[in-house]
Order: sequence, then structure tokens, then C-alpha cells
Amino acid sequence: MKKIVITGGSGRFGEILKKYKTKHKLFFPSKNQLDILNIVKINKYLKKTKPDILIHLAGLSRPMKIHDTNIQKSINLNIVGTANITNICAQNKIKLIYFSTNYVYPGLSGGYKENDPLLPVNNYAWSKLGGEASVKLYKNSLILRVSMTEKPFVHKKAFANVKTSFMYHEDVVPLLFKLLNKTGIINLGGKPQSIFDFASKNNKHVKKIFLKKKQNIGIPFNSTMNLKKLKSIVKK
Repeated sequence: MKKIVITGGSGRFGEILKKYKTKHKLFFPSKNQLDILNIVKINKYLKKTKPDILIHLAGLSRPMKIHDTNIQKSINLNIVGTANITNICAQNKIKLIYFSTNYVYPGLSGGYKENDPLLPVNNYAWSKLGGEASVKLYKNSLILRVSMTEKPFVHKKAFANVKTSFMYHEDVVPLLFKLLNKTGIINLGGKPQSIFDFASKNNKHVKKIFLKKKQNIGIPFNSTMNLKKLKSIVKK
């Protein structure tokens, strides 16, 4: 059994984690207990709980445009906050697992491997890559480049010509617990397919739309990932 602290537990994925039955002891500190922008609070909480692992979910994601309109907030929560978490984990020799995104890849050809060149497609992805930079400095860490979303699919429309590696939150959770002892970088997602194909399987009311190349909305046409590394681990 491992003691695991999870930041951002009040978020969409965090709420799913709270419902998952596991042999491990999970801690979900509130922002007041563990503020990622306050190193003193981070250190105090981790000294008190003495976890084996910290899973870092806290940060800023939606709405996507906020990373353009309020870059200070994006930098603070996704880059500075992650650097603070990494720093204290390193000081206390705590394993760190960081949730990044498949949007750090260029999003042109798809099938991206973990060691492929990176070129974030929008400010959100740049902020997550900024977080990756600090985590990568710490050897006892795992960066998960994740492609996931809520179930049921929350949008009324979905792109039929945009491919990704979406998984639902509920399907990501059991895979996460199989990766607790891993380090480095691992792509974590599902079958490569269009967003519409993915969404319509569980929501028949989703309408098909198409992304035009002239539209500059920060969405990659093909952010699918190569999942061979993940599959080789999960099979064992």
C-alpha cells in the first residue's frame, strides 16, 4: 500500500479518482491545505502526511482562451505551481506523477511517440510543457501525456476531421494505478479516431462538424499518440 497525495482533487478527473476503490491510501488536500503557489504550505502538508507518491493534477485548463487572455494565471498555475511541487517533492524524496497533455505534440501527422519533437499548438499546451520542464529535472518522476475527457461527451458538436486519442476519465484511472512505479514519459490515451467517432459512440445526439484549415482556434488536426509503450507496460 502506498500513501498518495493528489493535488487538484476537486477537478473533473479528481472527482472520478475519489470514487475509485484501491488498496492505496489517497489524500485529497483542499487548496487551503496545499496551495501550489505557496511553498511553505506545500512543504508543511507533505511533511505532515509523508506520502510515497504525489499525483499533480492541479492547474488551469478550461476555458482554453483564458491562456491567451490571462497569461499570468496560466503561467502561475501551470508552470510556477508545478515547479513548486517538483521542488518540494525533490527535497522530500517523494515520487512525482505529472499530468501533461498530448497537445504538446505538433498535431500534424499523429502517431506521436514519447521521444518525438514537441511543438505545442496553443498557449495551454505551452504552459503544460513549461510544467514538464521542471518535472523532467527530477529523476524520480513520471510525466503522463494524457488525452482524456468527461463521460458523457459534454459538447453538442464534434469535429469529424480532427483526430485524437481520447479516453474517458473512468478508463484512465485504472491505467494510472498500473503506472505508479514507472518513471520517465508515457503517452496515455485511447484508440486513434476522430472526435466525432469517439463522441457519437456514447452520445447519438452529437452533431458532426468540420474544422477548416483557415480557422485559428488552437486545435491540432491530428494529435493521436503512439501507445506501444503504455500497452507493453499494461500487458505485464
